[in-house]
Amino acid sequence: MVLHRPVELAALIRPWRWIHFHSAGFVKMQRSLRCRILGRCVYRIVKIMSLLLALLFLVHESVLAQANLPDTPAASQLSAWLAAFNTGDRTILLKFLEKNEPDRVSHVDETMGFRARTGGFDIQRVMECAELSCIVVVKERNSERLGQITIEVDPTPAHLIKQMRIRATRDPTDSPVSRMTESEAVSAFKARLETDASEGKFSGAAMIAKNGVPVFSSAYGLANRETHIPNRLDTKFRIGSMNKMFTATAIVQLAQAGKLRLDDPLIKYLPDYPNKTFAAKVTIHQLLTHTGGAGDIFGPEFEQHRLELRTLQDYVKLYGKRGATFEPGSHWDYSNYGFILLGRIVEKASSQDYYEYVRENIFHPAGMNSTDSLPEDQAVANRSVGYMSQGDSKDSRPNDGTLPYRGTSAGGGYSTVDDLLAFANALVGHKLLDPEHTALLTTGKVDTPRGDKYAYGFSDEVTPGGIRCFGHGGGAPGMNGELKICMPSGYVIIVLANVDPPAATGIADFAASRLPNR
Repeated sequence: MVLHRPVELAALIRPWRWIHFHSAGFVKMQRSLRCRILGRCVYRIVKIMSLLLALLFLVHESVLAQANLPDTPAASQLSAWLAAFNTGDRTILLKFLEKNEPDRVSHVDETMGFRARTGGFDIQRVMECAELSCIVVVKERNSERLGQITIEVDPTPAHLIKQMRIRATRDPTDSPVSRMTESEAVSAFKARLETDASEGKFSGAAMIAKNGVPVFSSAYGLANRETHIPNRLDTKFRIGSMNKMFTATAIVQLAQAGKLRLDDPLIKYLPDYPNKTFAAKVTIHQLLTHTGGAGDIFGPEFEQHRLELRTLQDYVKLYGKRGATFEPGSHWDYSNYGFILLGRIVEKASSQDYYEYVRENIFHPAGMNSTDSLPEDQAVANRSVGYMSQGDSKDSRPNDGTLPYRGTSAGGGYSTVDDLLAFANALVGHKLLDPEHTALLTTGKVDTPRGDKYAYGFSDEVTPGGIRCFGHGGGAPGMNGELKICMPSGYVIIVLANVDPPAATGIADFAASRLPNR
């Protein structure tokens, strides 16, 4: 695929920036240093580090041998990076970066979050490998997703890593799994859910439908661990960025009704926008496709004002003075704030509150009676508690301290597996948009670093095996969800979880790569 710019590792892992993991091995090492004599502590440090480096060397040699990599500086650095990355041990990875890629030392926790997301990589094949550069196809250990790693090293004897790029690949010829019959795929899907649930990796609900009718649905784990309430099919799960599908649908509905044009600039609907230069330049199309340079909302400002941000206009007041993070239209970069602005456009173009509009024009026509974005301080029947991990501990805690006041046009609402199937059925059945505008909404327009295309609030991907699916995912601490509408096979895959990513994402990918082509 063609990318708009080189995709560095940091760009690929940015969507999971909230999730920071620290290795259990590192904590155990810290505890072992509670010595009374300084000399004994130093001895233990040296001994432990020697053992860690010896382990890393053995794993590195194993990677070289298993992948049939040539004996070149680039191949050696690639295999050594994979060995360190795959251990999931922060200490080992940090030691490797300090020696071989010092520019990445400050990003070690981001890289550890990426490791948690992917589970590590296994090399599938070597595309090309020379003295100073190497390209390989890898598979995520947590899913069937494939990626391409390109590494370039310095020609001087230390052979420091000059550049490393990781991008998803959609080449169906590299698919590591084979298509199954529906019965076989559903059985495998159920077994994967049961295994993940028993191992504490999944808690939530899942559904597969064919031509609008469920062929499998089940729920696992607890919606509330304190009161021991189990998850059910009607449990309401927080869905993160999946709300973007509703916002984009609303925008295209208004375009279909002639109330806005997709090439209109932001300033046409928000004439009092604080940064008028940005508002005059960025278009609705660019905001819908994450090519507007609107930036994000998460960071220190959000943490400071999290519970004060009660309306979409509150977000505009906080972030509206910023300029574009890049020239609008020049490339793709995921932007939550861009979808906040789209929510304000919905309000201006429809003369309705955003939440009222999506209820009346999307949720009600689709029959989605359990989907909304009511404030967190309001009691909502059957709404699950989200549970987020605590670093290296096996324990988890509720995620209420991370949640916004309420969900927005960018994400954070809640739904059920039944409601999301109702949404998928209404969309493909043209209850929400006519056929032309449904295609406009869901057809990919911009390449992304993940290897798919982004449409208007929908991802548009080709699964391993060559099946097209569109939909959207959502993830943050204590929540993860995926909706995949696969055409022309007629399958819809929905997985919602009240635990950290990639609990739902990996399972949805598992199903999408195994269900029949038709």
